[in-house]
Amino acid sequence: MKKPVYLCVLLVFLQTHIACSTNQTTEEDPTTEFKVVTIVDGLDVPWGMDWLPDGRMLVTERSGKVLVIENDVKTGELSGLPEVYDKNQGGLLDVQVHPDYENNGWIYFSYSKPGDGGASTAIMRAKLEGNALVSQEVIYESFPKTRSGVHFGSRIVFDDKGFIFFSIGERGEKENAQKLENPYGKVHRLHDDGRVPEDNPFVSDPEASHSIWTYGNRNIQGMAFHPASGELYSHEHGPQGGDELNIMKKGENYGWPEVTYGVDYGGGVISDETTKPGIKDPIHYWDPSIAPSGMTFVNSDRYPKWKNNILLGALKFQYLCRVVIENGKYVKEAKLLEGIGRVRDVAQSPDGYIYVAVDGGKIVKLVPED
Repeated sequence: MKKPVYLCVLLVFLQTHIACSTNQTTEEDPTTEFKVVTIVDGLDVPWGMDWLPDGRMLVTERSGKVLVIENDVKTGELSGLPEVYDKNQGGLLDVQVHPDYENNGWIYFSYSKPGDGGASTAIMRAKLEGNALVSQEVIYESFPKTRSGVHFGSRIVFDDKGFIFFSIGERGEKENAQKLENPYGKVHRLHDDGRVPEDNPFVSDPEASHSIWTYGNRNIQGMAFHPASGELYSHEHGPQGGDELNIMKKGENYGWPEVTYGVDYGGGVISDETTKPGIKDPIHYWDPSIAPSGMTFVNSDRYPKWKNNILLGALKFQYLCRVVIENGKYVKEAKLLEGIGRVRDVAQSPDGYIYVAVDGGKIVKLVPED
């Protein structure tokens, strides 16, 4: 029997708007007019972006390349990169230039490092001679290696005290996230040379991985410090539903898989609880999942109406999401660049422009209209 016309219209409306979770306000963004300028295309999976003090932009491609872009034009690639585990979700992931680069010359990379037993998530630092990476040092590597091809993480951020924070997913094994003796499903904190800080939360536990800062995380692919409060925010992929936006606090348990707003792929129950004592609740969740990736706070005067807002990618629904935060609370969100493709990363350049990296395609620049 054919559905009535009004029912078909209703179904189309629901499918079109289903990206909005039950606890958010999502709308097309009316606040800022801008041009979308493509600066480089023909890419596969551009994963991370950052800038050298001289203005050159470094872009990682998951396949194992680092592009060099100068004045919004690709001028070359870096050489001397390590071998990466370029399978499924693995490969060359994030890149971050040390905040004190002008004095120490260090650039940091996260990548999937192959070896006996599969692959790990590793953090390497190196220096530049021309376009060649030299003086390479692996300052961290997760063990044991695993043959799982999913949930490597891995974003890198620096705070204003010189500590490096980075995320590692639970590698598709839920129980890892609650085990302090392994590094998976965690955010880690180290000195910039790889030493464990004496005030990390689990350094006195002989069974724990001493680099752990938070645990109970599924797969974090976006982290950034709030420009005003200094708090570390992250988002993480949930299962089927239940992507989360969190404020990351020292030693806290974020619950995966003991609590979740999602269900397993296929609809199986993971947990019938969304909160419980001893677990840090998210400030927001998305159901259905938007598959968040990449994240930055806007503090540029070029986009005054976006000040201190979060920009993050929505891989699944192919748009850039602007999230309004006030006093550590989620307020609302709006869609930008709808239909552009799977937004993998978003970053703000030193001169204040927003750049967006899109899977299977390009990097674009948002140029405000005068």
